[in-house]
Amino acid sequence: MPSSPSSTTESITSAPLSAERAASAASVFKALADPARLRLLSLIASAPGGEICVCELAGEFELSGPTISHHLKVLKNAGLIDGERRGTWVYYRPLPAALAELAALLRP
Repeated sequence: MPSSPSSTTESITSAPLSAERAASAASVFKALADPARLRLLSLIASAPGGEICVCELAGEFELSGPTISHHLKVLKNAGLIDGERRGTWVYYRPLPAALAELAALLRP
């Protein structure tokens, strides 16, 4: 993640977060605070083969192409996904380390 919660895997229940770590984690959670982005991340993370074409994502929403692109850009900027252009289409995949850090942060 560009502003990853931390390189450590301490949970919020193990010690108070530093101001820096709280700010970086909050920026990632802000990216996930939109239902469309949370659903996009879920579709990408659960895709067979570990990646999905944007052309497959578009049909899952009643949103315009530019709106979906915006949401994907927010997720990418938050460091949760990565994309690779292949010809006309972009294929997205989750970044497992970023998802693991978020899971660790919330672990009881």
